[in-house]
Amino acid sequence: MSLEFKAHFWIENRKGQVIGPGKKRLLEEIEKTGSIKSAAKAMKMSYRHAWEMTNTMNRNNAKPVVEKVTGGIKGGGTQLTKEGKKLIKVYEKAFKQFEVFKIRINKSL
Repeated sequence: MSLEFKAHFWIENRKGQVIGPGKKRLLEEIEKTGSIKSAAKAMKMSYRHAWEMTNTMNRNNAKPVVEKVTGGIKGGGTQLTKEGKKLIKVYEKAFKQFEVFKIRINKSL
């Protein structure tokens, strides 16, 4: 019988999940588009769901990861904070280590 180790990866704290693959992608789309609405559309999810995800990340993180931008040429939108950009990097670094672990486990099975 051939076995393979599989698992999902996310980061949480005592308040709950801070970031996982979907939240990471949402943050990346917000950074790219400057808007929760556009990010939601790119991910084929409702605006409400995307807003709830960003709200959860802001609530569960020590500092906000996204913030509103008012005014300007485009009339405002949403942008990642320094904390949001840092969170993406932390997730990517931890996920790479997780992948190395998964490969080692699968080789030993």
